Amino acid sequence: MTQSLIFDMDGTLFQTDKILEASLDDAFERLRSEGKWDAETPIEKYREIMGVPLPKVWEVLLPDHSLEEREQTDAFFLERLIQNIRIGKGALYPHVQGIFSHLKDNDYSIYIASNGLIEYLNAIVDYYGLDQWASETFSIQHIESLNKSDLVRHIVDKHEMTSGAVVGDRLSDIHAAKDNGLLSIGCRFDFAREEELAQADVIIEDLLELKALFPAKKQGIK
Repeated sequence: MTQSLIFDMDGTLFQTDKILEASLDDAFERLRSEGKWDAETPIEKYREIMGVPLPKVWEVLLPDHSLEEREQTDAFFLERLIQNIRIGKGALYPHVQGIFSHLKDNDYSIYIASNGLIEYLNAIVDYYGLDQWASETFSIQHIESLNKSDLVRHIVDKHEMTSGAVVGDRLSDIHAAKDNGLLSIGCRFDFAREEELAQADVIIEDLLELKALFPAKKQGIK
């Protein structure tokens, strides 16, 4: 039986959409005010690549800008995201806390693995108290390659996982599961793409569906 679950954060546990557009628009408004951008905020292009590490995001959104300008925009965007989290503009997906409680009560280990940056992830974990259920949160910053499969491998090795599942909404999560011999559970949520979900072992539309996949254990049996 699967004993450990590794959850993606953005688009899986956290409804990033609630703070994404406002934060991204703030970042591009700053560029516009500096005469470094003269078009609409590329929110749709960002949605298409949602889930990749932020350095790669800015390579796509700002291909003609210098590395320094990308880094400055990245830092400002991160500030706006964290501020919006801390003032309560974001939200978890329905039933996150309920399914986390169910899993922990039944001795399943919970980890979070995200392409998000450490400070950003800590803001979400702290605001919603996710650390009362999740054993540890891992950022892509912990891995030099910036590869989600490598991040999951790091978790598997560190915690000596022999079986488990990765729960996420994008192809990087599905690949991370398969590359590490884990069950891939695709979430048909806001940023999910059907052609990517088709590669998952299981597809869910609500986190509560995990209760059927990881049921309560009989008392006295671990």
